[in-house]
Amino acid sequence: MGEREPAAARKAAKAGRAAKSAGAAKPESRLALVRRARRINRELAEVYPYAHPELDFRNPFELLVATVLSAQTTDLRVNQTTPGLFAAYPTPEEMAAAHPEELEQIIRPTGFFRAKAKSLLGLSAALRDRFGGEVPGRLEDLVKLPGVGRKTANVVLGNAFGVPGITVDTHFGRLVRRWKWTEQEDPEKVEAEIAALFPKSEWTMLSHRIVFHGRRICHARKPACGACPIAPLCPAYGEGETDPEKAKKLLKYEMGGQPGQRLNPPADYPGRPAPPLGAE
Repeated sequence: MGEREPAAARKAAKAGRAAKSAGAAKPESRLALVRRARRINRELAEVYPYAHPELDFRNPFELLVATVLSAQTTDLRVNQTTPGLFAAYPTPEEMAAAHPEELEQIIRPTGFFRAKAKSLLGLSAALRDRFGGEVPGRLEDLVKLPGVGRKTANVVLGNAFGVPGITVDTHFGRLVRRWKWTEQEDPEKVEAEIAALFPKSEWTMLSHRIVFHGRRICHARKPACGACPIAPLCPAYGEGETDPEKAKKLLKYEMGGQPGQRLNPPADYPGRPAPPLGAE
């Protein structure tokens, strides 16, 4: 086993360099791009068969609130905060009637708590007054709620309503540009270009797999190239650590033997649950 790992790593490195040089010598055709993108998706599906939204939620309202809170913070911090939040305000009606300062104090650990409290009060009131206390299942309705943009709407639609959607967060955008699937920076343009590469039925799970990979292996500053299962398909191979043993030490969450981000992960999650607030 100890001998096979370096051999596999060398093979991946050689393939990665070959892909890089081939890409530099000859532009990739549209057909080749689609095939490579879909193969990466298949490979990631094998690596992360348990990929899932990393926010704890029990219903569409909880997912909507958690996603709004996740801006500019980690899903872990949100998951550590929402148990107390939903214990105090379990429904849109109750959250809409919350005292602003009390709501702010509960969500303070997620950062930008005043702006987020304003959004939560506004969207809860809108759900109460315009949608009978229910989260709507249409993109055009969701994006009209305070604090809800297209990314948040797609998270809710894909994971609470089963409506396919692509979620372009920072991890997603970084990886699809590294993989040369798009050169766009604007999230809506990224979403449109990536959507054109895959069947609609793949959109939601594709988003989860890419985010999982970005958080665990293909990090922003120091990607673990030497531990990456899709290195032969990656034109950016070599931007990070290529030594297999050094790369292995860069792995995060369950890939690195550490707790995940959810306090209540799905039953098939192979890692450890995250600790509650204050127990890290």
